[in-house]
Amino acid sequence: MINDAFRSYLEEAIGSENALVAFSAFDEPASVSVRINPFKPCHMSEGREVEWSRHGRILSERPKFTLDPRLHGGAYYVQDSSSMFVGHVFRRCLESMSGRQAGPVRVLDLCAAPGGKSTDLASSLREAFGDDFILVSNEVMKQRTRVLADNMAIWGDPNVVVTSDDPRAFASLYGFFDIIVADVPCSGEGMFRKDEEARNQWSEDNVALCEARQRRIIADVWPSLRDGGMLVYSTCTFNRKENDGNVSWIAENMGAVAVSHDVCHDDFKGVIGTVLGFSLVPGHVEGEGQYCAVLQKSDGTVESHVPSYAPVRKERGKPRASVQLPASMKDLFSVPVSLKQKGETIVAVPESLIQDVALLEEHLHVLSAGCAVGVMKGQTLVPDADLALSAMLAPDAFPGADVDLGTALAFLHKDAVVLPDAPRGYVVIRYDGLALGFVKNLGNRCNNLHPQSRRIRMDIK
Repeated sequence: MINDAFRSYLEEAIGSENALVAFSAFDEPASVSVRINPFKPCHMSEGREVEWSRHGRILSERPKFTLDPRLHGGAYYVQDSSSMFVGHVFRRCLESMSGRQAGPVRVLDLCAAPGGKSTDLASSLREAFGDDFILVSNEVMKQRTRVLADNMAIWGDPNVVVTSDDPRAFASLYGFFDIIVADVPCSGEGMFRKDEEARNQWSEDNVALCEARQRRIIADVWPSLRDGGMLVYSTCTFNRKENDGNVSWIAENMGAVAVSHDVCHDDFKGVIGTVLGFSLVPGHVEGEGQYCAVLQKSDGTVESHVPSYAPVRKERGKPRASVQLPASMKDLFSVPVSLKQKGETIVAVPESLIQDVALLEEHLHVLSAGCAVGVMKGQTLVPDADLALSAMLAPDAFPGADVDLGTALAFLHKDAVVLPDAPRGYVVIRYDGLALGFVKNLGNRCNNLHPQSRRIRMDIK
């Protein structure tokens, strides 16, 4: 059953005829789609291309993703096709970006967990700028940060920094970001097809609560966006209050201009143009729904990336010491890196990002930056699982073993694996050319280095 008040809200937002189509679609099965990682091997022929994402695929049925090693190796991400529209709008922002100072392109994904949009942003930035970018992927909810950090490590882009901070913490980074993507918490009308409880919990009071929370989030983070920078504002809901209404409020109160239709003037079938943005609604598109808009900061109060007077938090803990790997391991990386110690783990950060990462560590709770390399045991490096998945690992840094599906699943299940033809020592397990992780080959058996927290828990037989 559809709430009468929700009917009125949707008709107000997209018109009575469009709303009628949506109402009939809410009881249809949810669609299934994935987005391919363009920087990893992924021999995927399944599905139809998503119109606004050339790496997106809409599948005819839902497979057992857990039993596909390609998912565990970061070759693709399971993401609703409507959500991919945010990535499309973001790419249009990159194309129209102007007034940027020298240095890496700096982007914040403010409400990032579980990581679907961040993986899309990272790939889009790498396609556009190569190594010359930094993406801060943030999640304030502590219980969701581990999933976010894992998903970003599996995706494997070393130019991502994962943080866990309230939006107000970013205010001290005056003018640091060129683009902020804010997929703000909302009343969740885009979950109506997947979750009947979402329908039952919907109320006008909750819409009002979300509307106020969204304004607070944007107001708190706003100082960190540079003058002329862009805010990509999105929700997975349809009502005007949380969407066009809030975009109008941001423009009027924060010093911004709504530029959605100037930046993104594509004509996609089923995408409904609202006054200030775009609405994707079930029945009109195959996905579950999304709203997206773009604003450009225009108040002139922030003129530089990080002025010297930006307040700095007290340093947390002891400074990380520089680390030197043995000469035999200097060729582990495909780009120049700086090595730091985090507990017992050695961490590699691309040299081009060292200053930015250091600044972020002064202001924010940084959970991860660059790539975990491993732990030194005497003169021997015990490699971290994330290293095998990272785009920063040099192709010939470790010997590899190409395995069949059964062996790949056994490895991911953290079962015993035997590689009689592989050299002894640390070996990268590969499936269909895709790195999955490390084993230490002892000859008659292997020590499986796949993390316990990421192991497949379902029956693989």
